[in-house]
Amino acid sequence: MQLQFLQSHAWQVSLGRFFVLLAVALVLGWWLGMVGYTLIAVLLGYSLWSLLSLYRLQSWLRSRQRTPPPEDRGVWSDISTYLYMKLRAERSRKRRLVNLLRAFREGAAALPDGVVVLDRGRSVVWFNEAAARLLGMASPRDRGAHVNDFLPVPAQAWLEDDPTREPLRDAASNADDAVRLSLRLIPYSYDHSLLVVRDMTPLARLEQVRRDFVANVSHELRTPLTVLHGYLEMLEPEVMPQLAPVLADLRGQSRRMTQIVEDLLTLSRLEAQQQINDSERVSMRALLSTLKREAEGLSQGRHHINIVPGCESDLCGSTDYLHSAFSNLVSNAVRYTPEGGRIEISWRTTAGDGARFAVADTGYGIPAEHLPRITERFYRVSTSRSRESGGTGLGLSIVKHVLQLHQARLEIESELGVGSTFSCVFARERLLAPEKEGLKTGTQ
Repeated sequence: MQLQFLQSHAWQVSLGRFFVLLAVALVLGWWLGMVGYTLIAVLLGYSLWSLLSLYRLQSWLRSRQRTPPPEDRGVWSDISTYLYMKLRAERSRKRRLVNLLRAFREGAAALPDGVVVLDRGRSVVWFNEAAARLLGMASPRDRGAHVNDFLPVPAQAWLEDDPTREPLRDAASNADDAVRLSLRLIPYSYDHSLLVVRDMTPLARLEQVRRDFVANVSHELRTPLTVLHGYLEMLEPEVMPQLAPVLADLRGQSRRMTQIVEDLLTLSRLEAQQQINDSERVSMRALLSTLKREAEGLSQGRHHINIVPGCESDLCGSTDYLHSAFSNLVSNAVRYTPEGGRIEISWRTTAGDGARFAVADTGYGIPAEHLPRITERFYRVSTSRSRESGGTGLGLSIVKHVLQLHQARLEIESELGVGSTFSCVFARERLLAPEKEGLKTGTQ
């Protein structure tokens, strides 16, 4: 309402001036006897004055002065005042945005994690001091460079694959091999993404200390457990019938402790190895036969065990480690499937030209809330059932680490009261064409 009043007042002033000039021109022209000439002269002078006011407004706008425009209480003054108010509001908004941007940049620069802003082509737009320290970058030299120039080879492969699916857990820094990094890519607009780099070196050292402790303790426990188990085997229950139940219990616990120690040592070796000799040819036909014999020996006729060989390819990997992983899955299926249940061991091709080793059972099943943690060491869905079956709680951890060393993954499907299916999925790069019988036996 106030703006409308100002506009109407400005127009009243301007129109008043115009009509006063016309009246003066008419009176002066009537007195001189030249009304037409007088009106033309007055209109020409008014037009020149309007052009002069427009020129002054243009000059004031181009000068970007912070001082208010001159006032003459007319339309031009009202236009100048309106533009001045708009310019002040725009300057104030820009000042707030600049302060906000500066605060965000200072906050990002103070983060302990490295932050790198990337454009659509993965070129560096901005990075903070932590990123410069962890990745060996320098400002302003490296702005505009491609981020692969500062990432280790595993991180480059991760960035080219699908980095938004899951972060890269562990990679060595190019600036310092002793520094272990974790990387996560976060898209935040169509053209930009955020690369978050975290220093995992302290956690990696603690993890190494834990692995060394477990390995050392397991190794030290092996000898006394072997001695204890040997003495227990020397004691015959027939000699002391009253101690027969006690001896049977002691022997069972001794065997269980020995198995736990062996599994801990195996897991420690797997965790300590970044890569293994995985170039052996693993004959899947022979391995499936071996797994079936082991399952039948463990089952003692209490289950129906079936082999489904749907893939003719062999695997390129470590025979010992893969046998250990597959054997753990088969033994778990036998342990946790009630008597009379069915166990199916299959080797089939997948849609992506890969292959899947799967062990399906009709056991108790696993509740959905336990599936994300089922591969953690010593994690048990049911403690009493695991101890009754003789499990150590380390089998699935071993399976997970073996598959990681073979660039494979573990998939678990389970339903309570129906059963579970544990699948080891291998990429097609791991598959080998089966050997011909003539080549295997050496005949011509």
